[in-house]
Amino acid sequence: MTIAVKTSLDVTGDVCPITFVKTKLKLEELQAGEVLEVFLNGGEPIQNVPRSVKGEGHKILEVTEVEAGKFRLLIERA
Repeated sequence: MTIAVKTSLDVTGDVCPITFVKTKLKLEELQAGEVLEVFLNGGEPIQNVPRSVKGEGHKILEVTEVEAGKFRLLIERA
């Protein structure tokens, strides 16, 4: 199954909590059911962003390591 990504966000140059703040703001631009693709680093960002996004009621569709220490997160807006 292919997931239709509405928009992408790269927060690999940012640190927590800015990674989540930018992700949250981008999600607010989407309609319910639309998918945001986020690229982020390992460590704190990959631990904190998915947990915080779930806490906001959104759905994590996929987490993939695209290269060493860099991840792709697909989030469906609630």
